[in-house]
Amino acid sequence: MLLISFAHYDVLTQRPSDAYNRLDPTAYYYYQQTITQGGTFNNPDLKAEKTIDYELGFTQILNEKKSAALKLSAFYRELRNMVQTQRLNGAYPTAYLTYSNLDFGTVKGFSVEYDMRRTGGFSLNANYTLQFAEGSGSNAYEGYNLANTNQPNLRVTLPLDFDQRHTFTTTIDYRFGEGRDYNGPSYTKKKGDTEKAVQILKNVGANMVFRLGSGTPYTRQNQAFSDVLAGISQNPTIVGSLNGSYLPWQFRADLRVDKNFELVFGKNKPEEDRKKANLNVYLQVLNVFNNKNIVAVHAYTGTPDDDGF
Repeated sequence: MLLISFAHYDVLTQRPSDAYNRLDPTAYYYYQQTITQGGTFNNPDLKAEKTIDYELGFTQILNEKKSAALKLSAFYRELRNMVQTQRLNGAYPTAYLTYSNLDFGTVKGFSVEYDMRRTGGFSLNANYTLQFAEGSGSNAYEGYNLANTNQPNLRVTLPLDFDQRHTFTTTIDYRFGEGRDYNGPSYTKKKGDTEKAVQILKNVGANMVFRLGSGTPYTRQNQAFSDVLAGISQNPTIVGSLNGSYLPWQFRADLRVDKNFELVFGKNKPEEDRKKANLNVYLQVLNVFNNKNIVAVHAYTGTPDDDGF
């Protein structure tokens, strides 16, 4: 059996969003008004956000035909220079809020993948990923309340908003093929003294993708929040820790059926002068089983349809 080892190292840099680093002279013209309203000034001196990715693993061929393989890999990802809100005390003429490269994070995990090449028109790919995503902030506004109330800019690692502990993905694909590789229904068509086999489902295929994953985190609160009390001060406190609670598991299946058509231009010309192109026509159905997944809940009740008020 063939064993293939591999290693991966990658550094990705990305410039900050214009919403954080674009210089706007009018904001400084209304400097005092912006500070009074708790506004935030952009910082044109922001550094590029950086992601450093490490991966190590191996692939094992499982049979002599080399049609099936098992892949195991471990990965570690560092997130640096992430943008977060900061209060600059002692600034002239007064303290103000801006954005700085304060946050950091790590994503580490393990992945198992089974891959079966097309056999008799059928192929399969199944993947499971165990992931832990932690950091000091998931977005640039997460530390706004601390900074606006002149609290210390504490850097504590907590689950990030996209932390999904378990992820299962399975792709099943079936192709009828064409010519000698065709394995679908057909009938014989007579034209004069000649007979021709007509492949009914020539170049037709179907693809199903199944996705199953554990829920992403959210922060529980000890007080119900309602739009009825809009404009009235509501100060709920956190139950547990930031992003300490998780949404339910989610499941989704997508279906795609397609057919390839070979287009030939200039059939009256010699073979070498003809131009060919492929046209793919498909029907795609997203969430084919119409599963209703919970993507957000009320922080007080932990349910999507009851705010607890």
